[in-house]
Amino acid sequence: MDYKQEYQKKLTTAENAVKIVKSGDWVDYGWCANHPLILDKALAERMVKEPELTDINFRGGVALWTPAVAQIPNAHERMSWNSWHASGLERKLIDQGIGYYSPLRFSEMPRWYRENIKHVDVVMIQVAPMDVHGYFNFGLSASQIAAAIDVADKVIVEVNPDMPVVLGGFEVSVHINDVDYVVETPAHPMGMLPSGKPSAIDEAVAKLIVPEIPNGACLQLGIGGMPNAVGKMIAESDLKDLGVHTEMYVDGFVDMANAGKLSGLAKSLDKGRQVFTFGAGTQKLYDYVNNNPACMGAPVNYVNDARVVSQIDNFMSINNCIEIDLTGQVSSESAGTRHISGAGGQLDFMLGAYLSKGGKSFICCSSSFTTKSGEKKSRIVPILTPGDAVTATRTNTNYVVTEYGMVNLKGATTWQRAERLISIADPDCREDLIAQAEKLKVWRKSNKK
Repeated sequence: MDYKQEYQKKLTTAENAVKIVKSGDWVDYGWCANHPLILDKALAERMVKEPELTDINFRGGVALWTPAVAQIPNAHERMSWNSWHASGLERKLIDQGIGYYSPLRFSEMPRWYRENIKHVDVVMIQVAPMDVHGYFNFGLSASQIAAAIDVADKVIVEVNPDMPVVLGGFEVSVHINDVDYVVETPAHPMGMLPSGKPSAIDEAVAKLIVPEIPNGACLQLGIGGMPNAVGKMIAESDLKDLGVHTEMYVDGFVDMANAGKLSGLAKSLDKGRQVFTFGAGTQKLYDYVNNNPACMGAPVNYVNDARVVSQIDNFMSINNCIEIDLTGQVSSESAGTRHISGAGGQLDFMLGAYLSKGGKSFICCSSSFTTKSGEKKSRIVPILTPGDAVTATRTNTNYVVTEYGMVNLKGATTWQRAERLISIADPDCREDLIAQAEKLKVWRKSNKK
């Protein structure tokens, strides 16, 4: 088959391609950096011109920019944005009554598309230019995109010459034969997600975690300042032959790679490859992963599967949380009823790391925070704030780390957990936590004060 000829047959404008969207449709934007840009704008313009086009439901996750379709007049009456994992921008959409969260462990998404939803009206995503074999690489996000395409009626690809090509084993591309429309765009920078400078608390937590990491360990880092502080510290350490198997690929991994820390030679799976399901960061990350044989994109049902993770020795899972109660229940998705992020792969990696030979999972947080009114609040609490989503149950919590120390909750009774967690709480909050622990009957008189 002449793939170039097939390409030309399907080549069209964004304005023409989005005409296939109908009222009541479910439109999938893929994930993170793969969200369409030109198609999104064209569809928003059409919705403005055609007020009868309504009740359109969109899916996406970790949005790096506010979708244009969510900025049309009366957007809350005509569309919904349904996020698998909210970024700061998506939190604002939720506050505006436009956005909603889809509770699901990230690892389940490909199966959810294929076995539960079974139908998507339109998929429109950014991709890299077609190769000589007729394939469009998904680039920065393998995630669940192949599964969404499998059950889609129509597929539109937005070709961005600046999309990095991320090599991989499977489900990292779509063939021209499975595409309905091709829309070309001028090269434009990918959406950025800078990690920011680690705070003093981030660095204090990182100093406690890094000594726990042996040579040859395999790393998973979550989103946020603390995991990135760990990455920065590892890059400056004497550690060697580390591996990567992570949901999200962030700038910290590039720093480690450039410092010669990531050989991946000790990995029992995907030896020598840095495995991830999506990446977001700065241009240095996008330049590094582009056509790099050391990197491997893969769908999330492989990357985040606890059964896969458990096969990798010395697996180190490092993630943030918002709040943790005295029994070890972890909330990482919401602050009360206000949605913050999503379940992601936190529980999957906690389970996989604990099952890994020599593996450890670390849940990190600052001991306290200050409200806008100036009040200090502990992140270690007697009971979770009403409305908090429990991301990880207390039975799965391993190491918990704040700037005041690190404790292991595995095998600990309720009173031992309370004692250990209070020992790493903000000193100003400890007496109140002890009083509350006594009321909850998880504090013994023999406990240290």
